[in-house]
Amino acid sequence: EGNEPGDSTKITYRELLHKVCQLANVLRSQGVKKGDRVSIYLPMILELVIAMLACARIGALHCVVFAGFSADSLCERILDCGSSLLIT
Repeated sequence: EGNEPGDSTKITYRELLHKVCQLANVLRSQGVKKGDRVSIYLPMILELVIAMLACARIGALHCVVFAGFSADSLCERILDCGSSLLIT
């Protein structure tokens, strides 16, 4: 369920697995490997969950940053994390 009332999506485990594997393969093709750090900057949507699971699938660490912070604060968090990739 999203932030807005009535904003929801249904997905089967099979569909979720397919999407997670797709994104995991994209991350691998971008050079992300086990132990790498990935920052995720997404609203509360299904793709946020898919991105977190894809990172876990390949053994990459993820850091979720939310838009409620100032631009400078976001920059500091992403740099402090040492991310090799930012998913938006």
